Amino acid sequence: MCFSDRVRKGLGTVVDVQLRDRVRSRTVRTVRGTVATAAATGVVLTLTAAGHAPSPRASAVRQPPAQMSAVGGDALGRPGPQAGAGAPALPHGLSALSWIVADDDTGDVLAAQNPHWPLPPASTLKTLFADTVLPKLPADETHKVAESDFDGMGAGSSEVGVVPGQTYAVADLWLGVFLRSGNDAVHVLAAMNGGVAATVQQMQARAETLGAKDTHVVSPDGYDMPGQVSSAYDLTLFARDGLKNPAFAKYCDTAFAEFPGGPNTKGKPFQIANTNRLLTGLDGVGGHYPGLIGVKNGYTTNAGNTLVEAAQRNGHTLLVTVMNPQNHESDEVYREARALLDWGFAAEGRTKPIGTLDATKPASSDAASASPHAESGGTAAGPWSASASSSGGISGTTYTVGGVAAALLAGTGGVLFLRRRRRRRNV
Repeated sequence: MCFSDRVRKGLGTVVDVQLRDRVRSRTVRTVRGTVATAAATGVVLTLTAAGHAPSPRASAVRQPPAQMSAVGGDALGRPGPQAGAGAPALPHGLSALSWIVADDDTGDVLAAQNPHWPLPPASTLKTLFADTVLPKLPADETHKVAESDFDGMGAGSSEVGVVPGQTYAVADLWLGVFLRSGNDAVHVLAAMNGGVAATVQQMQARAETLGAKDTHVVSPDGYDMPGQVSSAYDLTLFARDGLKNPAFAKYCDTAFAEFPGGPNTKGKPFQIANTNRLLTGLDGVGGHYPGLIGVKNGYTTNAGNTLVEAAQRNGHTLLVTVMNPQNHESDEVYREARALLDWGFAAEGRTKPIGTLDATKPASSDAASASPHAESGGTAAGPWSASASSSGGISGTTYTVGGVAAALLAGTGGVLFLRRRRRRRNV
């Protein structure tokens, strides 16, 4: 049976079996830890069913803060969509609370909306975790997992299937982080890095070094915690920093891989698929985006859907970050990211930058000509102008990691499982 057939037939059952017993055993402890954290901070905590996507009903329009940071340029601190002189019309129907399009090569910000709005980042914060910890742990180092490694992991967390008592290579744990957004893998790596508290402190220090002033780190995995926020601008900084590391780029560009099995798989590896659907092309997102490098997606109840993507065309790389689309269609965050990437490549060489990702570099004088509430297909782009999403097919691109080649699914057999798992869990 070929790899893709095994993914279709087995991905939904093998991983469920691998996780089921462990999830049951951890639920009481993780809920207790989360409630204790909330109590210590004086926060009233409301527990919801694990990570169900919000229903597409109408809700009140959320407004950005009256005052936002202007790091990177004055235009980046203004509310609403901003684009430079000569820019083509922004895509119609952008509903995200915050987004940004930037040039990875030059650091120029080409367009943005509320990029310094501090919002819950969900698992896109794992980019900062990787920036901080990935350089410190050799890929071939191994670790025997203890149950205590999972202390403090939030209830309903996404998991890749790490089994206590089993020994894992660091490289495999990173596959669990980047592909399945596994909070279990994050916590094991954090334990190897000196513990969660030390890792959080290091992440905060790394954010400050990068000039990410909107970010406050509370958990290493992006799980909803009181006070934990980042911004589209900061998340783009983390992605840009990470992509300088070939290992980071390799992991986030991996669509499919094999993960070490445990007792429930009789020690046999099982297939895992990246939860970034613009990378895999799964589940009605218009197929794999050409030239996509990938970075990280996320979802929690408070954060909504969040997504950081990088794509390359003709040797030129763009970065796009989208936070919390208010159109709650299941593929909306991908539709908006795809549209912004298309816009960015079309705008290349035609528009003046409105700011910079290099906070120490003076913003371009052309930023002053940024157009507030820039036209978006004839209407203002903002949470008030949502549109229907698009759909499409499956890519045939092949990815390789650790010697394992994984062809993207030629059919749709595994799609329903992937979407259901994504909605059940905070990723």
